[in-house]
Amino acid sequence: MAKIRGSIVVDIERCKGCEICMVSCPTGTIKMSGQVNGKGYFYALPANPELCIGCANCAVVCPDGVITVYKTKI
Repeated sequence: MAKIRGSIVVDIERCKGCEICMVSCPTGTIKMSGQVNGKGYFYALPANPELCIGCANCAVVCPDGVITVYKTKI
């Protein structure tokens, strides 16, 4: 069985910084940025992308749908 590696892309200009994705991530991949986006919100970013398993919990719980999850076999 092939292992799956994930990666996420966050639309930082649409992110409101609610931190729900960060809490739902089982591997601690997502952290909040120290910078703000154009609307003045701290945004989510993949601080530890090598830990992402592609579970898509973050994308499912995001109220604004700003996270896209990609899965690749390794």
